Amino acid sequence: MLQVSQLTGGYGEKNIVNGVTFRVKKGSMLGILGPNGSGKSTLMKLISGILPAQQGAVEIDGKAIANFLPKELARKMAVLPQLHAHAFEHTVRETISLGRYPHQSGWFSSWSEEDEAAVVEAMRLMNIQQYENKSIDRMSGGEQQRVFVAQALAQNASILLLDEPTNHLDINHQKELLDTIKKQALEKELTVVSIFHDINLASMYCDQLLLLDQGKIKRMGEPHEVVREQDIEAVYKTRVSNHPHPELPKPQITLLPGINRPAVQAKITAEDFAVSADYVLYQSPISLKTVSSAVINAGAGWYRTFMNRHVDDTYECDDSTQEMAMFIEQQGFMVTDTVGMMTAVRTEDVVIKEYEGSFGSAVIAVTAGVGNAVDVSKALDRAVKVGTINTWILINGELSDEAFIQAMITATEAKTKALHHEGVMDPLTNTIATGTSTDSCLVAATQQGEHLPYAGPITELGKVIGTGVFECTVEAIGLYREAKKL
Repeated sequence: MLQVSQLTGGYGEKNIVNGVTFRVKKGSMLGILGPNGSGKSTLMKLISGILPAQQGAVEIDGKAIANFLPKELARKMAVLPQLHAHAFEHTVRETISLGRYPHQSGWFSSWSEEDEAAVVEAMRLMNIQQYENKSIDRMSGGEQQRVFVAQALAQNASILLLDEPTNHLDINHQKELLDTIKKQALEKELTVVSIFHDINLASMYCDQLLLLDQGKIKRMGEPHEVVREQDIEAVYKTRVSNHPHPELPKPQITLLPGINRPAVQAKITAEDFAVSADYVLYQSPISLKTVSSAVINAGAGWYRTFMNRHVDDTYECDDSTQEMAMFIEQQGFMVTDTVGMMTAVRTEDVVIKEYEGSFGSAVIAVTAGVGNAVDVSKALDRAVKVGTINTWILINGELSDEAFIQAMITATEAKTKALHHEGVMDPLTNTIATGTSTDSCLVAATQQGEHLPYAGPITELGKVIGTGVFECTVEAIGLYREAKKL
């Protein structure tokens, strides 16, 4: 275990690091974050003993590092500094072998099987066996970095100090390197302390993070406690947005530009929609921030083309997503810029209306058929058919993330109320239907104009959505029923 207590020090009479205290357990990984000049590298030098501390202490398993002999400390602690400006003329094997020096009893010690195994294993872990006899001064910066990490691993120390280990590496080698270090920490119970410039990488791989600001700890804890918008913005002096990692319970940040979006002013109107027997289409002059349950590009994103495509009642496809993507391309649109839905309802019967509010306006478009209506409370073991109620809400305004979610909820409640109003029944249970088997909903916004933090039914935006979706759904159901009589 590594214990740092009230550590203070720097260069000459100037202290760069002041009163830093933390502890890192065996098998755990700590990431040190902070802008340039915050004291990250100085802190690492104080921890390793390269710089003498003016105050405080660094202990390994309860013993101060000042009480270790140099070789004894090197067997406990391996240090990977920032990449050397000028690599010396050693081969890869020779460079990695230097990591075994702390384990030699003297200058004339024989090379042991343990030494050989450690070097071979380090080369394997860093996937650099093929460079074994290559001079490192003829290698790229990324390749050299992997060699020096292998040297640190070959040292077989229980504590690993790394100063920007992913520097010079492409994203694949960054991942491979940190995967290896994390695995070694877990399997060999290493204590790892690493400096990071990349906050997202640090959040993904580290158990704890330490955020430095002008030589002092701004915040320390688990990634979700440290990677907070207000703290990152205060320390780095830049705008960021916090969001969850798609696979891990770890926060990630997105850098926000200092300049605004292009000054093109766009307004969504009902007249901008194109309707044919093949699809309902809306094309925006700017990308709209969008949340949807579409077939193509479901979830959140920014898109300019929106398509609600008609398919036959008998439509069946093993891969509807791929088939829909091909259809979009055949129509001359880019799949990456299109949100695509399907409906078995005649697209000519779409109801499109524009609603004004104190905030601006919203356009609502609904296609609705109720032949496969479902009471969601009795939906177990139902067969899935082609969906029939597709709802679009396109808003001239700037929505918060919460407003997007609330808009979805408000629209769903309004749709369900419309079904109740029209007496739509689940044909299998003979109870009031709440929707159909595969309904879709889309909310998109220009992100221009008034900021709209909420979209619940008591807000101005929510009132427009509730009224509009209800009216459009009722009218669309009427058109569907009329068409079925023909």
